[in-house]
Amino acid sequence: MMNFAFPRRGLVLGLLVASAFVGTARAEQPVAATTAASATVTTFAAASLTNAFQDIGKAYEAMGKPNVRFSFAASSALAKQMEAGAPASIFASADIKWMDYVEKKDLIIPSSRVVPIGNALVLIAPADKAKPVTITKGMDIEALLGPNGRIATGLVDSVPAGIYTKTAFTNLGVWDKVAPRIVGAESVRAALALVERGEVPYGVVYATDAAIAKNVKVVAVFPADSHPPVEYPFALVKGQDTPEAKAFFAFLTSPEAKDIYKKYGFVVK
Repeated sequence: MMNFAFPRRGLVLGLLVASAFVGTARAEQPVAATTAASATVTTFAAASLTNAFQDIGKAYEAMGKPNVRFSFAASSALAKQMEAGAPASIFASADIKWMDYVEKKDLIIPSSRVVPIGNALVLIAPADKAKPVTITKGMDIEALLGPNGRIATGLVDSVPAGIYTKTAFTNLGVWDKVAPRIVGAESVRAALALVERGEVPYGVVYATDAAIAKNVKVVAVFPADSHPPVEYPFALVKGQDTPEAKAFFAFLTSPEAKDIYKKYGFVVK
């Protein structure tokens, strides 16, 4: 009997030691995961920044920097997602309004706000049907659109491109005639797609969106005094301003990034 007592005690002791090591390993895993998550830089950016930011991200990673992630949508949708608790390190809006909105909600670091780039508002048409249009006060909308023609743009009460469009046509004195003809899209890129597919004869987008589209042409540029300047404020998100986030935020306004903005037609300030 005694010959078997020691091996059994040794077996029990061995199991206890092994369990302790397993428990320790499992306890350390969440710490590692948390560290990895904190190093991830996620940028919420206006849809019109898609191509430029993707190129900037590639340039940044090519320098041996950590990978960055992007979420592109209308600035209004991104701001609401941030308000609901969606994790983001950086917010790049297509207008001042939505950056002001998240600042009032105490979601960004106000001192980090910069406005490095701008854009222009343009009228586009399918390339095979494009004819120059003159945009003036009191312009004849019915002559432009015909009996059933429509104009695609962002949702006029929330999406920046739509807000700029409504303001421009209002200042031109023709909003009452334009309003029933508007097709509101969830983002400026969605509006662009409607014109590219020929589903609507005209669209109001940014100059940079028109520049990357294959099947549309700019038929007019809205007068600068018909709407507020199209500006893109960037800011760090409060509580997410990690060293990694600050490093990529700085790169977004670097000479390398500015060259990319210029390539896509943004106005660099």
